[in-house]
Amino acid sequence: MRRTSRTEPRLAAVAGVVLGTLLAGGCAAMPDSGGVGKVELAQDAVDKNLQVRVFPMAPPKGAKPRDLLAGFLDAVTADESYDTARMYLTDEAAAKWKPDARIQVLSATPSLATQTVAEADTSFAAPVSGKVVAEVDAKHSYTFLDGQKDVDFQFSFVRDKKSGEWRIDALPDGVLMNETNFRLSYRQVDRFFYAADDPSAPGGSAVGSPEVLIADPIYLRRRIDPVTSAAKAVVAGPSDWLAPVARTAFPPGTAVERVSLDEARTAHVVLAGVDLGGAILCKRMAAQLFYTLADQGKGQVEKLDLKGPRNTGCQATRGDLSRTGPGALAGAASQKQFFQRADNGVLVEAQETGDGTAVRGPLGKPQPTGKEPLGTIAVARDGERAAAIGGKGHLLYTVSLSDGAQTMPEPVLTTPVRSGQKDEDGLTSPSWDGHGDLWLVDRDPQNRRVVMVRGNLPPVTVPVDGPDGQALQDLKISSDGVRIALVFRDQRGAQSLWLGLVEHGGTKDVPTARITGLRRVAPAVTEVSSVSWAEADQLLVLGKEKGRLQQLHYISTDGSQSSEAPSQGGEGMASAEAAESRADTMDQAPPVLARQAADGKIYRLVNSQWRELVLNFRASSFLYPG
Repeated sequence: MRRTSRTEPRLAAVAGVVLGTLLAGGCAAMPDSGGVGKVELAQDAVDKNLQVRVFPMAPPKGAKPRDLLAGFLDAVTADESYDTARMYLTDEAAAKWKPDARIQVLSATPSLATQTVAEADTSFAAPVSGKVVAEVDAKHSYTFLDGQKDVDFQFSFVRDKKSGEWRIDALPDGVLMNETNFRLSYRQVDRFFYAADDPSAPGGSAVGSPEVLIADPIYLRRRIDPVTSAAKAVVAGPSDWLAPVARTAFPPGTAVERVSLDEARTAHVVLAGVDLGGAILCKRMAAQLFYTLADQGKGQVEKLDLKGPRNTGCQATRGDLSRTGPGALAGAASQKQFFQRADNGVLVEAQETGDGTAVRGPLGKPQPTGKEPLGTIAVARDGERAAAIGGKGHLLYTVSLSDGAQTMPEPVLTTPVRSGQKDEDGLTSPSWDGHGDLWLVDRDPQNRRVVMVRGNLPPVTVPVDGPDGQALQDLKISSDGVRIALVFRDQRGAQSLWLGLVEHGGTKDVPTARITGLRRVAPAVTEVSSVSWAEADQLLVLGKEKGRLQQLHYISTDGSQSSEAPSQGGEGMASAEAAESRADTMDQAPPVLARQAADGKIYRLVNSQWRELVLNFRASSFLYPG
């Protein structure tokens, strides 16, 4: 779930920008032709973005096909259930048209290329051209296209014999709208599903918390009963992309009968087609619904009351769902900050006062004189272990952070030193999931691969399904262990960010895993300096778009750039790190940390301002657990 603290400081600034746009350019929410709608600013302070409200206009008398199409495209963005939009269609077309089939988001509002309609004409057909930049399918899932797609949409018009008025008699299913109208008419929310079982884990389920919820972002209309729409969306099941690694508590045939909110911020949901007599099943369904509805806005839903056909049911609140909530596997150490001293390599845990305390075990001791210093360190999410890269990138250690560990253990993984290897070759990007599995990339030019290390078992090579012809550079695993961010580099040196799914298999003694379902996110970013999981549904990416300065971007797991968390200045930064916090600590999430490339100083992001973090030692690196 998104941290509302990222949104609140922006409200005044966003209001000023949007109001200025409205005053300078007219109605920013509407195309530049067609019917005119009344626009007013919404007063709902709970919503995540400043809103405009659009009221549709019926077809004007005497409208020709060009104006009729423009009015229809205006009407589909209006805050109603397409009743006015259907007035632009013939009765037969209105009955056949399926507006909920999909949304095609265009770079600009389309229009008829030509207007050659004579007074004697009774029918007219012409292609409507547009550039599609994104699509939303019938399950409300967003897909950002890697490059704009030129599409011709087929519309035809007929003149009514009695009234003489033109109407649309053939059109594609779904709706078309430009990017501005889409952002103003729809908002992104999360629905939640349980991570799939890992059959190779002890007991045949995920270690520690088999019921952890994972976010599945969707787009819903802002002001057409969004709470009921969100409840129906979660009952309908996960997106096609997430489905291989997700499961739901709702049996087939379950339907949402009624949803309401009361003044006590309790959501009342009544289901049909399901027996809620079982307490465990009811609680599992209630957890999915609670977090989905709570994502509608800060404080709007604090409790959920779930009822079934025979008035049986259960309740759910954030407090009694901490073991299943989003980010539940982020770990007890999720808010801790660690620094590695540049002078002696000691790993330090930050404290509220002072400069911190050296961790227990061998990583809390200065490296022996003359010994090759350790490279990247990653602290496990439980705070009890760490992974460290040594041997100039050719050795992996897993080290206990306890008083009982006095010396460095034997490496758990080695990669060969080859003639002519570059410094960047070797092991990199150690990353822990919430089940205690360690993931990393072996950049051995003759055997580049992803490796998973689970306990004392032999390391597991994890196949990656695509993309072809690109070299894997880095990775970052989510706490739930079923989603993973990957950075690739093509033959020209351009980098790309992808999100994949981790499908677990095998047995307890011989676990297997495979990374599938890769989809590209943030396609405009061609240089990626660092990537981390900022929340259960977002990545924090320090990167550069072609021809632009380096910035911090918040990227949703559906590939869209978060409109609630804009890009932050990041020019001159070498790396940045965010923490994936648990749902019960979301309001106290630690700040984003970044290191300046020129002087190595560390900064933290507080209320959208960068502030230097003053230490009595120079830190060569910093990290959050994971």
